[in-house]
Amino acid sequence: MKPPPFEYHAPATLEEALALLADEETDAKPLAGGQSLVPMMNMRLAWPAALVDLNRVEELAGLRVDDGRLCAGAMVRQRELERSPLVREHCPLLAEALPFIGHTATRARGTVGGSIAHADPAAEIPTVLTALGGEVVVEGPRGSRVVAADDLFLGYFSVALEPGELISEVRFPVATEGHGYAFEEFARRFGDFALAGVAASVDPDGDVRLALCGAAAKPVRATRAEEAARSGGLTDDAIDESARLAAAEAEPPSDMHGDAEYRRELVGALCGRALRRAREAAR
Repeated sequence: MKPPPFEYHAPATLEEALALLADEETDAKPLAGGQSLVPMMNMRLAWPAALVDLNRVEELAGLRVDDGRLCAGAMVRQRELERSPLVREHCPLLAEALPFIGHTATRARGTVGGSIAHADPAAEIPTVLTALGGEVVVEGPRGSRVVAADDLFLGYFSVALEPGELISEVRFPVATEGHGYAFEEFARRFGDFALAGVAASVDPDGDVRLALCGAAAKPVRATRAEEAARSGGLTDDAIDESARLAAAEAEPPSDMHGDAEYRRELVGALCGRALRRAREAAR
């Protein structure tokens, strides 16, 4: 299959890219790694009149640790993150989740910003960002702003970006000493979209954060499950109760791969595994 006709733009600077995206007559969409947008265009599920290729925009590259955050330019490839010592040292939960994304060829082209902007509810990077309480930097016609992960994802393939805006940087809080983490996911085959997944983070002071993927219209915090694990001191009984509550908080769809009840059972089982592993990592 082939995409519908479109204009192609390859700006060299962020300013040029934003100008093209702000032009209402252009009706342009940003192109990052193309791992989601291009197949959607080929299947005629997306019909942008123009594409603004961001691959030459140097302001959107780079990976660094700054002020307690791992900061990744929106165009950093997922494979670069996967192989980065900075990620393994400072954001081990992200490092653990990255190999679950598609296949090596997918990650070699897919970008961190593209995954977040696409907002697939089964995607791993948005789930990790939600679990850790990260944020993104957004650039647009009215300047720059920062959006927290809890406010970013609105629903199926929908994020809180205004027309003409794009994500320029993604920020993950760095892990502190004694931080525990775990990412658990189940798919029919390795590399397929997750039927359910859980990202768990346990701070040295006992704070617990849980985010679910494939369990609702967007990555969601399982707040009742977090409170059960936290107040129970992460004992086995507390983790079992947390897993039960996580399953109850999930609102997964039913489809040909599994009905909602099956996916809720998966969420509960994965939550229990993730919390036990995170507890042991924290110890």
